[in-house]
Amino acid sequence: MRVILLLCVSILFLNCEDKQSKKKMDMKVTETKDTLSKIPIENTSKATETNFPILDDKNAVPFFAEYNKKHKENKVRITTDFGTIDILLYNDTKYHRSNFIYLTKRHYFDGTQFYRVIDNFMIQAGNSDDKKTAKKRSEIGQYLLPTDTKKGYKHNRGVISMPSSDIDNPHKLASPYEFFIVQQQGGAHFLDGDYTIFGEVTKGMDVVDKIAAVETDDGDWPLKNIYIRKVEIIN
Repeated sequence: MRVILLLCVSILFLNCEDKQSKKKMDMKVTETKDTLSKIPIENTSKATETNFPILDDKNAVPFFAEYNKKHKENKVRITTDFGTIDILLYNDTKYHRSNFIYLTKRHYFDGTQFYRVIDNFMIQAGNSDDKKTAKKRSEIGQYLLPTDTKKGYKHNRGVISMPSSDIDNPHKLASPYEFFIVQQQGGAHFLDGDYTIFGEVTKGMDVVDKIAAVETDDGDWPLKNIYIRKVEIIN
């Protein structure tokens, strides 16, 4: 199944000659054949029963503006097959922090994967070749978030940032379901100004390094799937 998926997924970086040149390409994500763009919303009653709206490009920002006022959590723990990674989310990137907390509370990330890994660059997660992930997206909604790159944060080693969607997207609007953690020694500052940094690893960079070191295929997908078992809010 993964082979079929990889054939259907657009390479997130432009074609390049070697691993080093990949680092200079855009951080983008594309919809796979298992994503919400391919699966209709079969039942919206769950969203109605729990007072969760189906989010789209029109209502997402107002929703997260209100959500930000009531949900102030900013620490999460990502449990992976290689150990745990603790993240501090920045309060001043309110839409992106609120989005991550919201998705955490909706258990979206549980069962997703680190689907792109490039050693001494970054590890990217939040998608999967499992149809359950696509179903979760259909229940939450299809939307993008505005970039927020004016807070002075840099793509230093250990920051968590949000890639842009691979659509007609000149403003690099952020893909809310996915994220990447910079693993590169010295940081990846060529990404500064294009992608929203909304947090940093406070514990578990050794886990990030272990994930980054795994063997991958030509599409940077780990040969052995690396799952996010759960993401939870911590004190």
